[in-house]
Amino acid sequence: MRALVVDDSKPIRSIVTQVLRSLRFECLEAANGAEAIELLSKTGRPDLVTVNWHMPVMDGIELIRRLRGDPAHRDLRLLMISTEHESSRIAMALQAGADEYIAKPFTAESLTRKLVDLGVCTAADVPAARSQIRVLIVDDSATIRAVLSSTLAADPDFKVVGTANDGQAAVAAVAANPPDIVLLDIEMPVMDGIAALRAIRRLHPKLPVLMFSSLTERGARATLDSLLAGANDYAAKPSGLNPAEVADRIRTDVIAKIKALVPRTVAAERKPATPTVVATRRSAAREPIRAVVVAVSTGGPTALAEVLPAFAAGARVPILIVQHMPAFFTGQLAERLQKICGVSVREGADGQRITPGDILLAPGGQHMEVVGDGKEPTVRLTTDPPVNSCRPSADILFRSAARVWGAGTLGVVLTGMGRDGLAGARCLVDAGGEVLAQDEFTSVVWGMPGEVVRAGLADAVLPLTQIGVEVALRLKRRGR
Repeated sequence: MRALVVDDSKPIRSIVTQVLRSLRFECLEAANGAEAIELLSKTGRPDLVTVNWHMPVMDGIELIRRLRGDPAHRDLRLLMISTEHESSRIAMALQAGADEYIAKPFTAESLTRKLVDLGVCTAADVPAARSQIRVLIVDDSATIRAVLSSTLAADPDFKVVGTANDGQAAVAAVAANPPDIVLLDIEMPVMDGIAALRAIRRLHPKLPVLMFSSLTERGARATLDSLLAGANDYAAKPSGLNPAEVADRIRTDVIAKIKALVPRTVAAERKPATPTVVATRRSAAREPIRAVVVAVSTGGPTALAEVLPAFAAGARVPILIVQHMPAFFTGQLAERLQKICGVSVREGADGQRITPGDILLAPGGQHMEVVGDGKEPTVRLTTDPPVNSCRPSADILFRSAARVWGAGTLGVVLTGMGRDGLAGARCLVDAGGEVLAQDEFTSVVWGMPGEVVRAGLADAVLPLTQIGVEVALRLKRRGR
């Protein structure tokens, strides 16, 4: 069975895809209606299309109408998934041609029931229901704690097992009754979030921690500190304390990230304590490596801090990195990585010439690509539409690197949610280059590297601690 998941929200696409894969669907994803139509023209008719309503370029209503007007897709099963709750709006979607409708926020169980109703699976296909995700909420604001508790409690996938108003109370709560995930503020009295995080990490190194903090410049700096200290991910807290705004942010961002993070620990419990190296495709050494390109998202700052020092100082080739982060994060991340690596790490600048030894990070909010030829390549930054709901996008960087450096390109795909980097990795391999992927056990979220591995594009699948060493060895064997 094949499905196309269409939504401009990467976290929502990841949740829907996760449910469908548990029902043995092969999934493709699109960020808007126009992208969906293009994919359908290339990949053929799926068994199911899930469609978000409000998307840029082409919204879900227009997409459904176009599909119903196409004889090849007229009887295609279409499920609308939207934040619209009013009966008149639901009727409008059904009149446009949707077969079924489900409102956000939804649970895995409610989505599965809709799929059974649509006839794309049976009750016998549904896996056993998982237990609720147990959440500890830590925030010094009583308003934030109350809104988080009520919003999460409204979703049957969650159970709030405790709240704390400072870091010291949080550490005690984790020690007394470990939850499945901690939702942690940064600026708090008695003990701040970063100190609490470090204490929690000593008790439970693998317990997922999601920072929920303001993304002011000061908040961004503290959030980056927490990510480098071991937090798994972050979600932006609205600037005000309006309960409706906070609840909306929780539904659209926090819930999706929690659901992406928690299955990782469940899977890890079933794995051996010592991860093994898995080689999926090995090829003879070819022409010298001329550039290294890196894609990373959720869990990226920690992963980069682990991988880059192993090869950055001795590299005589440029290293270009896409990390999914807002604009005010990437400059600070470059500064931190420079201190960790002991060599210059900068954000890429438009028109900048790329020279051997450069380590360039794509600025948040801009695509970074390589233009020119292999002798005098330069950086081009654009604000073109997001790809895979990402800007910067690893696909953009990888494709351009394949055009400029061809078989001399080494790609590295690290932990991250979604599928950004998959199409670019295919371009690298088609050009004769190679791709290394992080393994599932050491990934915070095995989305991006998992897509590359499942597509058979990874030359090797390695634990995080071995990826930097492997890059260094390849640069030594095939250095210029």
